[in-house]
Amino acid sequence: MQRCNFTLDDSTLALLGSLSEKYYGSNKSLTIRAALESLATHVGHEGWIIAGYTPVLLEEQAACHTCHEPHRKGDVLYRPVFERGSGVHAMPSLPAQIWLDCPACIEKH
Repeated sequence: MQRCNFTLDDSTLALLGSLSEKYYGSNKSLTIRAALESLATHVGHEGWIIAGYTPVLLEEQAACHTCHEPHRKGDVLYRPVFERGSGVHAMPSLPAQIWLDCPACIEKH
């Protein structure tokens, strides 16, 4: 174990005290550890997210990007519309491949 000195403002100290009392039996070390672990799980979750879908009438056979089920000419699949955002499923860059999802797969998302 190592001792660290921090200078925290009054509102941060009050928040730390409140959270540690409410959730961690007044253990401020556990409270800070939990906050750091929470922050760590969210780092890297910024990028491109699916904001919606645009219908596409297939002009030739294609497969769903997610479930890989084939679909015939004339079927309707959905192209995702991407925007900048954050979340668990955020992608660091836009996909280079053609991405079409079937109705069943977009309902799951």
